[in-house]
Amino acid sequence: MIRRRKLVLLGAFAAVVVIAACTKREDRILFEGHYYKAKAAPVDKKSDRRQFVVTVPDVSVSLDGARAAGEYEGIRYCIRNFGSSRIDWTVGPDTEAGKLAVVDDRITFHGACIRP
Repeated sequence: MIRRRKLVLLGAFAAVVVIAACTKREDRILFEGHYYKAKAAPVDKKSDRRQFVVTVPDVSVSLDGARAAGEYEGIRYCIRNFGSSRIDWTVGPDTEAGKLAVVDDRITFHGACIRP
């Protein structure tokens, strides 16, 4: 009985943590008037975490907005992991529009954080 109660409490606590982790609507950062759900992740979690990719959906809403959201997410990634906002972009926000691959209404940037 006590074990079951602990599991219920643990489940309720986990639900509260997940809900609290969601970005509040008023705290979202808009680019060109739109919220882009951009994600940054290391290319390989086990070796060099400086290499990362950023995916940005909803490119059809605004390419400029998607570029800005991707750049922002890349900067956040590097600051969080290495304490620096300096990035060496392989494919990034300054890449010519014709050289950006848009697949399923998403763009993907590739970069490397430069340590301070």
